[in-house]
Amino acid sequence: MPDSASEFEIIEATPEHCFAVATDVESYPVWAHDVKEATIRERDGELRPVLVDYRVAALGRSTSYSLKYDYSQAPKSISWHLVQGDIERAIDGEYRFEPEGAATKVTYVLSIELIVPIPGFIKRRAEGRILHTLKELKDRCES
Repeated sequence: MPDSASEFEIIEATPEHCFAVATDVESYPVWAHDVKEATIRERDGELRPVLVDYRVAALGRSTSYSLKYDYSQAPKSISWHLVQGDIERAIDGEYRFEPEGAATKVTYVLSIELIVPIPGFIKRRAEGRILHTLKELKDRCES
């Protein structure tokens, strides 16, 4: 059964800017602490990343997975799902961008199912690290 979490941040930037930062996956290793590599394997007609290979720090080790991005609701949201992973059975996620005055409410929704079960306290720690990415996105958008 997948574990799910969601969180939001109010970011002092336009929805368009937040969307642009979120889709610049090649820059993730610069500002997203746990992302070690992001390699785009396929782009769409607007040159947005569609198929991306990631290597990330996870639970004291490195894990690799590939995500496929969906822009059908762009620029209001982008979503993704797992294509292949070494310890993941499923990953489904989404960023939603909603105008909030001069700022943007960015909601991060994530569901992950691992191949092997892990204890609850480790899951909660991992969930906190994953959701921390939203705070890193906020810092990047506001810098």
